[in-house]
Amino acid sequence: MSSNLSKSAKKVQSVLNEFGFELNVVELSDSTRTAQEATNTIGCSIGQIAKSLIFKGKTSQKPILIVASGTNRVNEKTVKNHIGEKLEKADADFVLEHTGFVIGGIPPIGHKTPVTTIIDEDLMQYEEIWAAAGTPHAVFKLTPKVLKEITHGDMIFVK
Repeated sequence: MSSNLSKSAKKVQSVLNEFGFELNVVELSDSTRTAQEATNTIGCSIGQIAKSLIFKGKTSQKPILIVASGTNRVNEKTVKNHIGEKLEKADADFVLEHTGFVIGGIPPIGHKTPVTTIIDEDLMQYEEIWAAAGTPHAVFKLTPKVLKEITHGDMIFVK
């Protein structure tokens, strides 16, 4: 399967292989760029989409990854209270520079630079979730428990 993947999706699959779980990247013909598009393409509920959003710490200027349930909008004040600094929106250049991936395909793992990771506690209600895998057409299925293990993210309610 992975021999037919695009370069970015292969990179994600390679990182996933290092964790020792059976996690397989699939590339789909329809877009998974947004949570709604992913829901339509995969056929799962929107809450099962683990959307990876990159923010920037206002003071530190470091990348902060928030993996949120597709139904939730991130409450920046809640995250600020957890990490101790305000968030800023990260532009496409910042995202690419720090993750190595384009917006719409950012996976929760395999970034160019270390990224502080926050995971939305709402994802824990699902047996399986879907995350981006390097392109707006690539995804992989996993459990919330595995997501926490492979990202070492802090679990909080982000909405």
